[in-house]
Amino acid sequence: MFKVRDNQIAITLTINAPIRDVWNQLADWEKQGEWMLQTKVWVTSEITQGVGTKISALTGFHRLSVLDTMEVTNWEPPHLCDVVHTGRVIRGTGRFKLREISTNVTAFDWSEVISAPPIIFLLIKPALYFGVRISLARFARTFR
Repeated sequence: MFKVRDNQIAITLTINAPIRDVWNQLADWEKQGEWMLQTKVWVTSEITQGVGTKISALTGFHRLSVLDTMEVTNWEPPHLCDVVHTGRVIRGTGRFKLREISTNVTAFDWSEVISAPPIIFLLIKPALYFGVRISLARFARTFR
């Protein structure tokens, strides 16, 4: 059987908006579906922000979709949010980190650690990377 290991992927982009505005848009979980490629996002817990918030995201096309369930494990507005992926298919951790470059420019560091056999990760990495890259570019455009 394939041995599971942690595999990291990370993307950084610059957004022309104040850090607080970027955080508020990013932390509006259900609106993420407006900029995340082929994804619908919803909150599944009573709390909608902060540690313990549970989120689900369905990504894909019709029957070729993957459900990603997450729980917020660290919440430091407007700088940092960590989640743990708790689903049957997607396991690992995710992080949104915002850094203020100036009053109207924010650096957005997105990273994921995906627990999967290396061969599986190598197969999904290109699609994951480009899908997230496109999604983050769409997110950045919401501030124009």
